[in-house]
Amino acid sequence: MRVRTVVMVALAGAALVVGATRGFGLFGRQGSAMPDMSRTSLSAAQMASIDRYISGEMARQRIPGLALGIYRHGSAVLTKGYGLANIELTVPVSADTVMQSGSIGKSFTATAVMMLVEQGKVGLHDSIRTYFPEAPASWQPITVAHLLSHTSGLAAHDSEERIAAGGPFDLRRDYSEDELVAAMAELPIDFAAGSDWAYQNTNYVLLGVLIHRVTGQFFGDYLQQNIFAPLGMRATRVISDLDIVPHRAAGYEITGGVLRNQQWVSPTFNATADGTLYFTVRDLEHWDRALYGSALLKPATLQQMWTPFPLDTGVPNAEGYGFGWFVQQVNGHRVVEHDGAWQGFTSMLARYLDDGLTVVVLTNLDSQHSWPNGIARVVAGMVEPALMPAPRQVIADDRPPLTQALWNRLRPLMAGDAVTVAADGTGYAPSAETLLGLRHALPPAWDQSPPQLLARQVGADGTESTYRIGQPGNTRLLVAVTTPDGRVVDVAINPDPDNR
Repeated sequence: MRVRTVVMVALAGAALVVGATRGFGLFGRQGSAMPDMSRTSLSAAQMASIDRYISGEMARQRIPGLALGIYRHGSAVLTKGYGLANIELTVPVSADTVMQSGSIGKSFTATAVMMLVEQGKVGLHDSIRTYFPEAPASWQPITVAHLLSHTSGLAAHDSEERIAAGGPFDLRRDYSEDELVAAMAELPIDFAAGSDWAYQNTNYVLLGVLIHRVTGQFFGDYLQQNIFAPLGMRATRVISDLDIVPHRAAGYEITGGVLRNQQWVSPTFNATADGTLYFTVRDLEHWDRALYGSALLKPATLQQMWTPFPLDTGVPNAEGYGFGWFVQQVNGHRVVEHDGAWQGFTSMLARYLDDGLTVVVLTNLDSQHSWPNGIARVVAGMVEPALMPAPRQVIADDRPPLTQALWNRLRPLMAGDAVTVAADGTGYAPSAETLLGLRHALPPAWDQSPPQLLARQVGADGTESTYRIGQPGNTRLLVAVTTPDGRVVDVAINPDPDNR
């Protein structure tokens, strides 16, 4: 939810705003000399490479509009828009275009909770029944830290069947906060609190209600008063379909290969703390700068948020999640980051702690078709070569008959031959809508060269094979899942991060 046909026009006319070099004041890196000011700008060659790469990737992923922010030690060196914020009105993206946060909003929610922890108003190790006394006894072992780190064991409230019409979390219906909590109290517990990790939006919806119950303020108002306004984030706020929001972008999704406007959801689900904010790449400069100092939280608290939360065994959770941030390593460099997706928007914010570099990518296309994570990784590498992801290498195919059978099935299927669907024993018979989507995602001349195997994972339930298809410079990743007896059960066409 909030964590994968339009002709691209007006890319050359997209707005450009380059952040001016400015002093760093108290926001310089703690315990280090002030940054080299010569490194706060991009060379003409870097700018050209970034423009060429992003424009090409937008065309390959069919992204209508994209906003890019690059910051050095809390100051913008590039805030730029590409493509269209609104296709119907042909409005270009700029640094002031308002995009949706998706789950990047969790970082703000976690910060608000930790502010309350520092004030002694919330205890990290308090049972959440302290704040939800109406909750069942099964919630007693769950602590605030478990919610922040996705180790609570609470089930997903936003599974496909639960958010459908008539479900307990029907996206078209309004609920009060108390009604949401009551419905969540009926969800199963997937595992004992602290024993495992599972990313669930449920955790952060509850944290938003917790903020309201502790402070007496709706979580969005608390963020506005204590984070957005003090930092000068003028455009950042909770989503509203009713309010007039200057420079608001439209969100889009691709269904059956056709671009359309995002689906409508009730105001309830655009006002929960799991990722329902508006912001701009210009505003995010202020956010990034605050995270270098103590404007919001003590440095020790930030380090706690940027440390993978341990399970009961003492071992950090497998995904390296802290409090509101994923904690990763890229080529040996520390990065804290979060991505997001909601209502026809996707987002990625990555802070490379060892390099004083932050890259933000915001798009107005759904997560099934846009991949800001990969774009942000490559852009970071264009700024700092040491951060560039290594190209994926072709590996020897240990199951050539499986690859050949898949290729023999896909070529006629993608060409429009529906006569032999599922008749060849592969069992793969996508719906008409899925088939159209796959066809539109294929690169030109995709079947003129054999697929190149990049990865293969074999498990008890089947095999996932990842291939590179297409011509050099315009390739895609073909991911196929097959059962142990060789039947194809799923196929996806994904962006290839090595188109650089």
